Amino acid sequence: MTAPVFVVDSLDSLPGGTCVLTGPEGRHAVSVKRLRPGEDVVLTDGRGRWAEGVVRAAEGKDRLVVTDLESVFEEPAPQPRITVVQALPKGDRGELAVETMTEVGVDAVVPWAASRCITQWKGERGLKALAKWRATAREAGKQSRRVRFPEVAEAATTKEVAALLAEADFAAVLHESGDTPLARAELPAAGRIVLVVGPEGGVSPEELALFAEAGAQPYVLGPTVLRTSTAGTAATALLLGRTGRWG
Repeated sequence: MTAPVFVVDSLDSLPGGTCVLTGPEGRHAVSVKRLRPGEDVVLTDGRGRWAEGVVRAAEGKDRLVVTDLESVFEEPAPQPRITVVQALPKGDRGELAVETMTEVGVDAVVPWAASRCITQWKGERGLKALAKWRATAREAGKQSRRVRFPEVAEAATTKEVAALLAEADFAAVLHESGDTPLARAELPAAGRIVLVVGPEGGVSPEELALFAEAGAQPYVLGPTVLRTSTAGTAATALLLGRTGRWG
């Protein structure tokens, strides 16, 4: 899929196979991408449904008319499903982690308030931070031309992360105490893979013990130490390759 991707609320009602993009999507198409009549585009709901169309007109600064939207397709949910539990980094490194994990193909991101996180999501600040992560996933999904964007969950506590790990078909914690490289782990062909990425200060012994009780063993990613904002992306790429999703 090479045509640029734009998001619509629903693909259920496309009168006459036509859709008009306005607002931020229309502005991005007309003023940023500078699309012109005759160019191909893809419209998606971000949940796996998409349609191909052709630009009929670009009007003003934020109105794009798309026609020839005759068929709606649905991309099956990929298997196995990969979820990264991402400890909250400082500053904008959280958005960087979400952006790059989305680009490589992660299916879900769970923000985690680990005990050693300097950043804490509380009250209005937490709501704004979560909104930024979700907006980042949406924009990165468009940029990487995905039609099924990753889900960004509510921030989870350590106990909630442990419950998520207990339900997984394969659960792992990236940690230097691991004896086995993630590249040699036995992975399922389907089901759910959940991977925990700790904060810059590391996963605490208490958290490691709780996750081990839930069935998540520590694994090492490689010979170098990655920052929390890049470890999840590297691990996701490795898992995508090993499971055949990048085959």
